[in-house]
Amino acid sequence: MERTLVILKPGTIQRRLIGEILNRFEKKGLILAGMKMVWLSDEILSEHYSHLKEKPFFQRVKNSMRICPAIVCCWEGLDAVDVVRTITGPTNGRIAPPGTIRGDYSMSIQENIIHASDSLETAAVELKRFFNDNELYNYETTLKLSLYADDEAES
Repeated sequence: MERTLVILKPGTIQRRLIGEILNRFEKKGLILAGMKMVWLSDEILSEHYSHLKEKPFFQRVKNSMRICPAIVCCWEGLDAVDVVRTITGPTNGRIAPPGTIRGDYSMSIQENIIHASDSLETAAVELKRFFNDNELYNYETTLKLSLYADDEAES
């Protein structure tokens, strides 16, 4: 099973959409392996958004992520990275299709409600950035019997 990072950005918290967003991942059948509310530091945001450091909007993005705490989650499932990215929708909320999180709740590129890892490699790095090993859980759930065929669930 893959694991991926999701960040419910401050806009999600400010707009009181936490339950609605989490519910979408749960309804899809992803397993929550870890979750916590954190006030992100400038240092961790500089690391997380280092690929944007030369962009003129770099500081604006970091400032936006510090308006209030964010919620970081680890979701698990088969092809979890791609499944989460599909549910999330494109970065620009104005062009994200209805039915996606950003398509339903966002009108912005920056204030787009949610962050989701874009690859399995990125997910591994990001999960280590936001979670200690003892904050991620492996547990059995009977739900897997309803979500996957026997040979799928073993992978």
